Amino acid sequence: MAAVAVNGAKLGTASQAYLESRAMSDTKVLISDLCRQFYNLGWVSGTGGSITIKVHDDSVPKPQQLVVMSPSGVQKERMLPEDMYVLSPNGSILSTPSPKPYPHKPPKCSDCGPLFMKAYEMRNAGAVIHSHGIESCLVTMINPLAKEFRITHMEMIKGIQGHGYYDELVVPIIENTAHEYELTESLAKAIEAYPKTTAVLVRNHGIYIWGDSWISAKTQAECYHYLFDAAIKLNQLGLDPSTPIHGPIQNVKGVLGSGIHRNISVNAGTAASDNKSDPAQRCIVLDIEGTTTPISFVTDVLFPYARNNVGRHLSATYDTAETQDDIKLLRSQVQDDLEKGVVGSVPIPLDDVGKEGVIAALVANVESMIKADRKITALKQLQGHIWRTGYEKKELEGVVFEDVPEALKKWHDSGIKVYIYSSGSRLAQRLIFGNSNYGDLREYLSGFFDTTVGNKRESSSYAEIVQSVGVDKPSQVLFVTDVFQEAVAAKEAGLEVIVSIRPGNGPLPENHGFKTVNSFSEI
Repeated sequence: MAAVAVNGAKLGTASQAYLESRAMSDTKVLISDLCRQFYNLGWVSGTGGSITIKVHDDSVPKPQQLVVMSPSGVQKERMLPEDMYVLSPNGSILSTPSPKPYPHKPPKCSDCGPLFMKAYEMRNAGAVIHSHGIESCLVTMINPLAKEFRITHMEMIKGIQGHGYYDELVVPIIENTAHEYELTESLAKAIEAYPKTTAVLVRNHGIYIWGDSWISAKTQAECYHYLFDAAIKLNQLGLDPSTPIHGPIQNVKGVLGSGIHRNISVNAGTAASDNKSDPAQRCIVLDIEGTTTPISFVTDVLFPYARNNVGRHLSATYDTAETQDDIKLLRSQVQDDLEKGVVGSVPIPLDDVGKEGVIAALVANVESMIKADRKITALKQLQGHIWRTGYEKKELEGVVFEDVPEALKKWHDSGIKVYIYSSGSRLAQRLIFGNSNYGDLREYLSGFFDTTVGNKRESSSYAEIVQSVGVDKPSQVLFVTDVFQEAVAAKEAGLEVIVSIRPGNGPLPENHGFKTVNSFSEI
């Protein structure tokens, strides 16, 4: 192969070797194999759909790796490795396949190319799949006005990056266009608006899915198609995939299974379209400490347990990937604290001083953070892992006020989605409600938010939650908290707010202006 010119300049020797490498040829073979498999699944029939994979090379940073992309308008199940295009990291074509005799059309790079490159650019993906699977089309057609697909409490959600069984999976839906490349701008906007998503649905068309590697993208693609199929079938049965127990679709305007909204009510197999009432709140977001749970449980039980067990936990799990990730976060936080002169922060030595020295410094910092009740992700993540061990050993039991279980069930049965927003990690939240003094309450909860969406005293955090829960306007979300500053921030974002008055809570300012309740039964 001769040196390839890109924008008038020839590639260097190293780049030429990369083009002719074993990794390059293996990637081309892999795409051919995957397209045959995807054809049998119905994802790339009729020459539709496509796949692209970055050519992995340990010596080349991922953003600079070359891209192999399948051609457009060809029989995907009959493609050969030599039919593939090779692109530079910025999308310039470096290698074009040779033409084939009649009846084959002249080679043409995938029409999906600009969209694939957006996923590479904005998500640092290692592979992107475009599927025309019928499930991904039908799930967008149930309601032509829906902007999102939603589903929760399905085992296959665990196959989607960053999600667990109890999480709500949200996939944005964009409108189709006559030409594939015209979707590029709306795809980019969806990727930006939904930072957690690894897929974008295109109405009446299909789906784009990306992952860190081809294995990640393929695994997620299989899980997405499974979940779409499940949601369609549950809707056909009159069941709502977007609620934890997948019960009957409720008589609530705008709420239909899998988060696809339309004006319809389903009850005992009958449907009506005359429901004109719009509920004041479609979602309730609850704080934990001082709202669902006594402050004393957090300050007198959870915090001391974490403080007393941090050394033991780190010693027992030091070499695990999870704890190493915790230590990495703590190192970063402590370094920032030292630069800012935060009282109680001490340097954490490098690993070469030995495990014991590192752990001693970590314990000192964590104890100081707990004493100051700091709302920082590094601390909350480690605490969640320590508490998980405590719940597993039956040394801890979550506590909620006696009115909480009945209220959660009532709201859930009324078709109102309930979320938790706490400074504690999502894991810590799930542990409290999954191991409570009233049993496992997670079936009544649609999702969990922590400080990764933002500080609880900043209005932007609540605006982010509004975008995530799928309501038309912020006022359809009710936020319940015991903290005045959080109430102010939520109100600034347009949410309805109620302040919780519980035993042990701090005083509120005079003339604070918020409605208050002493029990959830008053809501």
